[in-house]
Amino acid sequence: MSGEPRGLVTSALEAWLRAEHPELVGESALEASLITGGRSNLTYRLVGGPAPLVLRRPPLGHVLASAHDMAREFRVISALGGSTVPVPGAVLYRDDTDGTAGVGTPFYLMGFVDGQVLSSPAANIPFSPAQLRALSLDLVGTLAELHSLDPAAVGLEDFGRAAGYLERQVRRWGEQYDRSRNRELPELNALQAALREGVPITVSSSLVHGDFRLDNAIVRVDADGRPRIAAILDWEMATIGDSFTDLGLLGLYWDIRGISAEAAAVAASAVDPDAGYPSFAELLDTYAAARGTPVPELSWYLAFAAYKLAIILEGIHFRFQAGETVGPGFDTIGGLVTPLAQAGLRFLVERTP
Repeated sequence: MSGEPRGLVTSALEAWLRAEHPELVGESALEASLITGGRSNLTYRLVGGPAPLVLRRPPLGHVLASAHDMAREFRVISALGGSTVPVPGAVLYRDDTDGTAGVGTPFYLMGFVDGQVLSSPAANIPFSPAQLRALSLDLVGTLAELHSLDPAAVGLEDFGRAAGYLERQVRRWGEQYDRSRNRELPELNALQAALREGVPITVSSSLVHGDFRLDNAIVRVDADGRPRIAAILDWEMATIGDSFTDLGLLGLYWDIRGISAEAAAVAASAVDPDAGYPSFAELLDTYAAARGTPVPELSWYLAFAAYKLAIILEGIHFRFQAGETVGPGFDTIGGLVTPLAQAGLRFLVERTP
């Protein structure tokens, strides 16, 4: 590793750690590298201490209010540390607004979880169809475990309000959209209006991840050759709310190749039925059996997921135009917003199992 990654002054971070948390650094110099794959919060791997660590901080520049809450994300992985939902180990949180620790914004440290992230079809090559099928069922089983947890049992009883959750979500994502508006997007406007008019009645509330998908999981292969979910990542949008918003988003990403190949690439999707992945309908059956509850018709939830992703990408497009993104691959993001909005509108008229 060489050079300073953007968004982090490694020497200042090392000096702060040596003064405040010497147990986390060793005799050699701290080295940091940006972990590729994230288009929202920035994630760095730190080496040089007794064990590798991961640092998470908000993106540079244009940051939507409440969308990159480091304290919230740190709280939820801390709470879930001893639960049946696998998460990285929480190490420390710091509001570094004054820049003393070399970050200049709130950040947290967590343990590095060894394994791999399946974020493209190429990542499937080491796995057999049977392994990918088993992994997929483990993923949705993990989601069912999350939704089955009693928030109070893990100290998260005040982590959100179930009542009125969907209405608040639609309103807040509309506010996020308003903060990134810089061009005319009639299809996204139409989707927003349709979602507001058809908010379903919530029948199941629980802890929700908010961005639950395959590439937000670390996969590890056990000694018996069985791949398992070693950790679920990216909890920045977690709260208490309608359980089926997580299923809607998982479904959008699971079948995102049906929207476009470009969208699948941006969404970092490895899901390919030809490689052995089961259908989303089978995931729903597995989830329903694990939770012991039926899954409702998901058209609105799938449309809402498309709406959220479109707004996220529009925010990224906004930052790219301002020169505030880090890494390659941002120049085509803006072109995916309208196809996603169109897909959302289709979901609303095409009833799904």
